[in-house]
Amino acid sequence: MSKVIILDNGHGNNTPGKRSPKWEDGTQLFEYEFNRDIVKRISAMLAKDKINVIILVPESNDVSLQERCNRANRIYKNSGNNAVLISVHGNAGGGTGWECYTTVGKTKSDSIATILCEEAAAEFAKDGWKIRTDMSDGDPDKESQFYILKHTNCPAVLTENFFFDNRKDCKFMMSEEGRNRIARMHYKAIKRIL
Repeated sequence: MSKVIILDNGHGNNTPGKRSPKWEDGTQLFEYEFNRDIVKRISAMLAKDKINVIILVPESNDVSLQERCNRANRIYKNSGNNAVLISVHGNAGGGTGWECYTTVGKTKSDSIATILCEEAAAEFAKDGWKIRTDMSDGDPDKESQFYILKHTNCPAVLTENFFFDNRKDCKFMMSEEGRNRIARMHYKAIKRIL
């Protein structure tokens, strides 16, 4: 059985916060919409290549982290333990740039995260975007005990695709060019992962 790519689009239209400031031109980014749009674009690219892809949360409203993990674990089991989860997010907290996370320690997710980091650097660094890494354990991903990563049975990586509370990052995230490039970077990484 071919590997299944599980795309998790973080948050929902009812998640508090998770939005940019309202900018001077009246525009505002809502993270749930951004995440779903990026996942939809990645999924369309993979489907053209006949790659088995499942969008974990087709709903617009938020689905609990426990339910997301339950869904991912069912897909993983039904795939014959041959699936990878990528959780797509926008970032906040006053920074800039792109980063990704795995759980703490050496896991099967680390090599997947390394490929994502390499593709992000190839796509964005040439334009001066910061690729935020942590090489303290020998690989570029950051580590955290995010629930979606810790409680899924399959290898899982969470990408943070620029900062929606940073005006420059947010304008890139809202642009058609930015969204296409973010989706294409994930697509290229997934093709290498496969």
